[in-house]
Amino acid sequence: MFSSLFLSKNQRIVRKWKKEHEKIILLAHKVVAEYSKNHRKKAKKNLILLNNLAIDHIISEDLKFYKFLNGEQRILPDRKVAIENFIDTFRDIKPELMSFLTKYTRKDAILDDEFFQRFNELVEVLIERIQYEEKNLYALLDISREKEKWEEIKHNMS
Repeated sequence: MFSSLFLSKNQRIVRKWKKEHEKIILLAHKVVAEYSKNHRKKAKKNLILLNNLAIDHIISEDLKFYKFLNGEQRILPDRKVAIENFIDTFRDIKPELMSFLTKYTRKDAILDDEFFQRFNELVEVLIERIQYEEKNLYALLDISREKEKWEEIKHNMS
């Protein structure tokens, strides 16, 4: 309980993002399960929840990464490179994902076989992406001693 009081800002945001990833995956599985049971309304409801969470999550990441890359928050060079790589590799899938979710969360959108096939493909890519983020980028950001590392670098340079 008290250990969370001593987390750095980066550690807190990483924990928040990981919890959101869990919810995103859970909602994706609920969409698949409800669609498979021919419960289209429940599938759509979960898809809308997934869409809302995904948008909030992406905006949160984009804002935090913008602050890192534009010097509003100090970050070590290796972390900056990891963020740049993350942004570059997500550049293709993000608009496709957002377009898909926007299309199928509209009130008049029908969840048909084409939707289901494409949704499964996107979920597969999304899960791979989440695993990549957490193992690579989030691991670098989940460091509590960023200031101390900067001081160590400065000391070694002098």
